[in-house]
Amino acid sequence: MTGASVGIGAATVRALATHGASVAFCARTAEAVEALADELADLPGPVRGHVADLQDAGATAAFADAVEAELGAPDILVNNVGASPSRNFLHMDDAAWFELFELNVMAAMRLTRRFLPAMRTAKWGRVVMMNTVAAKYPNSSILDYAGTKGMLAVATKALARKYAADNVLINSVAPGRIRTEMWERTARELVASRGLDDIEEVFADRSTDIPIGRFGRSDEIANVVLFLCSDLATYLAGATIDVDGGLGSYVY
Repeated sequence: MTGASVGIGAATVRALATHGASVAFCARTAEAVEALADELADLPGPVRGHVADLQDAGATAAFADAVEAELGAPDILVNNVGASPSRNFLHMDDAAWFELFELNVMAAMRLTRRFLPAMRTAKWGRVVMMNTVAAKYPNSSILDYAGTKGMLAVATKALARKYAADNVLINSVAPGRIRTEMWERTARELVASRGLDDIEEVFADRSTDIPIGRFGRSDEIANVVLFLCSDLATYLAGATIDVDGGLGSYVY
C-alpha cells in the first residue's frame, strides 16, 4: 500500500488489516508512518510502516525489497500514492510535469512491474490503482494531476486484459470529492480569500451538485478497495469504478 499515512491511504490500510491482511505501507514522513502503525498495532492483520519517497526510483525499489523481506511477495498491491497540486498551466515548467509523472505514474508502474510476476506464478493477485474522476472531467488547474491519473486508467485496462488469465485482477477506483486533508486545505484557502466564516460553508457550497448531497469519506473509498481485493470481486478486471456520490453525468 503506497501513500498511506493519512486520508484514503490510511483508511485502506485500516480496512485491509481489520479484515486480517498483513499490510505493508509507506509514506514520506516518519512521524505519520509511526503514528498510523501504532494506531493499528492491535488489528488482526499485522501492519508494517516504511518511510519512502516514491518519486525516487531507488527509494521505490528499497520499499519493495523491505516488503518482500518482511512479508514475502505480496498478493495485493494498492497503488495509492499521488499528489494533486493546483497550479496555473502557463506557469508549469517541464520539471513540474516530470516530477508529478514520476510520483503519480511511475511509482505505480515500478511496483506493479516488480510484484506482478509472483502474482502470476501464484495464480492469484489483486492490483488496485487509485485514480480520480477528475481524469474524466478535468479542468486546467489540475491538468497534470488529471492527466497522470488518467494514465492509470489506461494502464488498468491494458494490464488487466493481459494478466486476467493468470487470475491477477487489475482495477482502479476513481474517487470524487472526498473530505481529505487536500480538500480541507483548499477549503481553508477559500475561507481566507473570500472572507467566509468557516470551511463548512465551502463544503456545503461544493456539495450542492453532488446527488448524494455531501462529500465522501475516506472509509467509503477504502470499502470499495477492500471489495476489489477480496474474493467477492472475482469477475472484475480492467474496470474503473467511480465513487463520487453520483456526481458524474456521463454514461461511458
